[in-house]
Formats: sequence, C-alpha cells, structure tokens
Amino acid sequence: MRRIIFLLFLAYCVPAQAEEVKICYNYGCAANATVTFNEQQLGNVAVLFRGHLNAAEEREAIAQAVGMLARYAGEQSPVFRDKGRDNDGSVDGRMDSADHSINTTAYLRVLEKRGLFKLHRVQSRVVRGATKAHWAARITEIRTHQEFVVDSWFFENGHPAVIFPLDEWLKGAKPDA
Repeated sequence: MRRIIFLLFLAYCVPAQAEEVKICYNYGCAANATVTFNEQQLGNVAVLFRGHLNAAEEREAIAQAVGMLARYAGEQSPVFRDKGRDNDGSVDGRMDSADHSINTTAYLRVLEKRGLFKLHRVQSRVVRGATKAHWAARITEIRTHQEFVVDSWFFENGHPAVIFPLDEWLKGAKPDA
C-alpha cells in the first residue's frame, strides 16, 4: 500500500521533465534546431488546460499553447524572426507553412504525450492546394470525430495559432485581417 501511495505521489507531485523537440525553418525545413522546453515553461502551458474544458475551450487552449511553445522555441533558435505568412525575405528563421505545420505538430505531440488533451487527438499534417500548397497541423475531436486544422503560419512567431474545421480550411478559410 505504501508503495502505491509513493508511486501516486511521484506521478502527481514530482515536476515534469524537460522536453526536447526538433524544429525546422528557412522554408522547406532547410535548417533544423533542437529546442528544450523546461519544466517551468511546460507548467506555464499546462495551466491553459486546467479545469473542465469543453471541446471548444480545449481548442482555444491548444491555440494559445502553440503560440507559447513557438515563443519559447524562438528564445532558443532563429525562428523568433518569423513574421508570418511568407513575409520574411531571406531572414534566417523564416518559416513557410510546411515548416509551421511540422513544428506545430511536434508541439501538439508533446502536449498530447503529457496528457493535456482530454477531448482531442493529434493527427498527421494536412495540405490544401495543388499549385501553391499550404500545410497545417491537424487534430480530431474524440467525441464527434470532427477534424480541425491548427495553423500557425498566418502570424508572427509566438502568436496563438488559428483553428478551423478541416472542411472550412480546405475551402480556403483564413483569419480575418
């Protein structure tokens, strides 16, 4: 019995371990970096998911968390220079939608692995457009099986991602100006 209590104590009271994540940038993942999210940063992100969130609230927490993790990544790599869309010229740290979708998916997998998602699951990336491809990360609401994109490409580094239902995004949805 004591052993079970001790294991429960460890599971709930011992601080989380840091997480290393490989990210890419400079359009088409031409450059790579490994960033480490420390316990305090991950704790800051976890606060967003506290309480009994409904699916829409969890998606809002996901959008905010992606922005926070991108900002933390920018403290350790040149991605802090990313201006959103493809408005970066040739600056080191620029990201196209492929870079954003890969990095955002990596951030989402960290959050999922840590048990922060109760109502969504991370899926593989998705693309729209044949000639000018636009990539985004993707999640699925567990109860309804509805798919959503988590798109961080539209904004400068550290801004919360935008989340659209997949079918709307495939038709060209984008955030208001």
